[in-house]
Amino acid sequence: MSDSCFKMSKQRVTADSKKIINNDRTVDCNQLVPIKYKWAWNYYLDGCANSWMPTEVSMQRDIEQWKDPKGFTAEERHIIKRTFGFFATAETLVGNNLVLAVYKIIDNPECRQYLLRQAFEEAIHVHTFQYIVQSLSLNEGEMFNMYREVEAIYNKDQYAMSCTDGIMDTTVDSKTKEGLQNFIRNLVGFYVITEGIFFYSGFVTMLSFGRQNRLPGTCEQIQYILRDESIHMNFGIDLINTIIAENPSVWEDSYKEMIISFIKRAVELEHKYAEECLPNGILGLNTKNLKEYIEYIADRRFERLQLPKQYGAENPFPWMSEVIDLKKEKNFFETRVTEYQTGGALEW
Repeated sequence: MSDSCFKMSKQRVTADSKKIINNDRTVDCNQLVPIKYKWAWNYYLDGCANSWMPTEVSMQRDIEQWKDPKGFTAEERHIIKRTFGFFATAETLVGNNLVLAVYKIIDNPECRQYLLRQAFEEAIHVHTFQYIVQSLSLNEGEMFNMYREVEAIYNKDQYAMSCTDGIMDTTVDSKTKEGLQNFIRNLVGFYVITEGIFFYSGFVTMLSFGRQNRLPGTCEQIQYILRDESIHMNFGIDLINTIIAENPSVWEDSYKEMIISFIKRAVELEHKYAEECLPNGILGLNTKNLKEYIEYIADRRFERLQLPKQYGAENPFPWMSEVIDLKKEKNFFETRVTEYQTGGALEW
């Protein structure tokens, strides 16, 4: 524990003295109260209210459907396996980045409180895909090593992992302008790109099966993950925007252009992934409309970062907005309340 975080003092921490990052010696990172960033605390409370475990969801119908030789075409099985193969390790990459990189640099206690909750949720998501893969008797080696065997998945994961490498460099100092810009790039890489763009092709693909009441248990879990990831992404973008507001010199025009190019390159990688997963159309999905959806999602992320939209794409899957925005309603799989909450918080 560093001197800047903990030392003998009768000077009490005030909310006004807190910052998101690079707090001075008068601020103790162990003191949650007084809370300055109420939005961060509210994200933590929302996460706690949305507790779930994959093993609570029955996979019986999924197993029956998957074992049926006529249950899925070869192309449908291909895209389902590619989706599982990407998610199986991508969630681990996000969790490792949180623990190894983000948590050590963010020294605000209310933000750290949410980061701890998010790290737990990432572990639940990893558990989810282990549970799905095991339930369907898929080849575990194939699924969990796919990110090193399939080029389109490897390129996405490598693009995100490069952000972690950049801020784990011991020569990088987050108190410098360059170091802080490097850290913001990491946050963009994981919250905006990985969780906010890369995951959404998989969400729309799997939930398309759910709309036909196929793989209902799997799709129910995917929907819960979507809810978690939406909160993760929104927290991350609020985190980025607050850091920029407190350090406006980092948000110079040349840096904005770099961030725009960084995200646009991610969209290109996601296009390649769509082509690999969907060589032919299925379930009303094809490469063209999946690419359009990726661009639509990317434009929404640009807007949240107060950057200009780059694509002007329309949403080809308006039903996805309904899934994301659904509140305390029975989902389209007809299984359970999707605004999953712990018993004490659940409203009927």
